[in-house]
Amino acid sequence: MKKNVPALVLSVALTLSLTACSETPSAGGAPSDDVSPAVTTPAVSPSASAPAASPSVPAAEPLGGDMLADFSNGAVEAMFPSDGWSNGSVFNVWWAGSNVTYNDGQMQLNISPAGDDVEQDYYGGEMRTGLYYGYGDYSVSMKPSKDEGTASTFFTCTGPYDINADGEPNPWDEIDIEFLGKDTTGVQFNYYVDGQGGHEYWYELGFDASEEFHEYGFRWEEDSITWFVDGEAVYSVNTEDNGPMPSTPGRILMNFWCGTADAEGWMGAYSAETSQADYQWVKTSAQGEELVPTAEAE
Repeated sequence: MKKNVPALVLSVALTLSLTACSETPSAGGAPSDDVSPAVTTPAVSPSASAPAASPSVPAAEPLGGDMLADFSNGAVEAMFPSDGWSNGSVFNVWWAGSNVTYNDGQMQLNISPAGDDVEQDYYGGEMRTGLYYGYGDYSVSMKPSKDEGTASTFFTCTGPYDINADGEPNPWDEIDIEFLGKDTTGVQFNYYVDGQGGHEYWYELGFDASEEFHEYGFRWEEDSITWFVDGEAVYSVNTEDNGPMPSTPGRILMNFWCGTADAEGWMGAYSAETSQADYQWVKTSAQGEELVPTAEAE
């Protein structure tokens, strides 16, 4: 029998739609004061959301930015592994620092069986920044898993678990790049504004992302978000056509997880014993900042 691990539920409940399934993100366990949970947010299945053709995308300069995390020599100062909790809901993983590994000049996020130690069936891997980042360019070199039932991700996120300098919970703002192991010939782009979703877009890559490393990223501006693949702008949204954009700085995160039965309509059923997603580096032009400014910064 699984150990019953008490859940630390967020004080502000966020409700969203997962096809016909409701998801309320929450954190399990007891993370330390300087570690807060963050989630990627499942949406709809690729087969249901893929448009017939890509919309036109305005011409855009290639993504810029400085190297934030180069994993070729192992762990980096700017990021650290999540450890000791679960997002709960449709996440069938407990984040374990030991599931972030370094081999062959790259970082691996891993899924492995959890045994009877936690309520979830598996351990998962997640990396996050300590600082928070706002408008700017973001890019990653990654190779997602091809195992069905998994999600390999790169995203920015904050939410009501983060208390800002005014002592108020942050809104839930998020910008996503999500790969589903069941179909790595495409990628899902998504964003949330103060908890409001419904912006999922499935982009057909024209190649299998699991076979080799490619560069993925997005340009986050006050009035638009533009996603890029291998230096080319492929999808864009803006305030004029799509309404408000995310505006609150968040952590930069990468995670790798498998879902519960409730997520199978979106990501498929996970059956592998172990899995991994590979990452080479992360770049950004945004400036990192503390969530609560220090006295010196004020």
